[in-house]
Amino acid sequence: MAEDRPRGRHIVNARPTGTLRVGLVGYGLAGSVFHAPLIAATPGMALDTVVTSSPERAGQAREEYPGVHVAADADALFERADGLDLVVVASPNRTHVALAERALRAGLPVVVDKPLAATATEAEALAALAEERGLLLSAFQNRRWDNDFLTLRGLLERGELGEVYRFESRFERWRPKLKGGWRESGDPADVGGLLYDLGSHLVDQALTLFGPAATVYAESDARRAVGGADDDTFIAIVHTGGVRSHLWASATAAQLGPRLRVLGSTAAYVKYGLDPQENALRAGERPRGGAWGVEPDSAWGTLGTPEEGRTVPTVDGDYPAYYAAVADALASGPGGTPPVTALEAAATLRVLEAARASAARGVTVTLA
Repeated sequence: MAEDRPRGRHIVNARPTGTLRVGLVGYGLAGSVFHAPLIAATPGMALDTVVTSSPERAGQAREEYPGVHVAADADALFERADGLDLVVVASPNRTHVALAERALRAGLPVVVDKPLAATATEAEALAALAEERGLLLSAFQNRRWDNDFLTLRGLLERGELGEVYRFESRFERWRPKLKGGWRESGDPADVGGLLYDLGSHLVDQALTLFGPAATVYAESDARRAVGGADDDTFIAIVHTGGVRSHLWASATAAQLGPRLRVLGSTAAYVKYGLDPQENALRAGERPRGGAWGVEPDSAWGTLGTPEEGRTVPTVDGDYPAYYAAVADALASGPGGTPPVTALEAAATLRVLEAARASAARGVTVTLA
């Protein structure tokens, strides 16, 4: 196998045509719905290889991406590592660290679906290895390009809420029956449950907007199965800058709260409903030019006070921007900064670890 290559290998120099050939490990929900379509839609990127052991998923990959190589396991992918320019890890969470390390040691830049690792220490070790070898390592946090997040970020940059007091963010669902699979596994090795699934997005967004966490308090329950993975979780963060973030992730919410409610000194912003991009991707729509991530004005949020308010046009969601930024970072050379860094992913994991400890012991955990 082509592993342990010299540090500093840079893919653009090895590819005069400029097309980045991508190997995708995993073709379940994450790989087939999110990564493959976005990779294929990115100018200068081509989906070269898909790794899946499922004959059905292999057939689906070949049907949607004619000419794609399909490998039954990661060994087969790394045997042809010289023909790849980027590896994307979208396999079950327990495999993320081993596959990312293997790709880096093979001299290949890596994108890893969230969470990057099971612990912040593992994420920091991967970040150090990537830096040592001069290679890109990024966590896939697509919800930084959700329409509501982009809209809120613009409001904050323009100071339209005044001083922000509290950031409330929810990813709630009504799924009273278990679906099965590793995401609902109570085995710690599977890194399942909503804390590390949806919680990864919630915490990443909060840290991106309001900076590092000073303290963390959490409540976490497994309501659908005794001994199963958490499916109803609340996290409270006090940021070092003073903002409080209240975050909910639930699969047992029979009535959904607002996706965002942000309270400031001069106004509040309230937004209901999820960004439409995931449903569009699940339905087979693809971002290949034209309108994408557009929300009807009936779903726009509101900004203001009880006395005076107005609807705020929602910025179009833009998941394609993630892989476009990865391509730009790779084109910039070994010093190119990815859209989400491994150390940012480690900071999120540090908060998730604190939340798990808080929920288990019923205490507030101090980080800074």
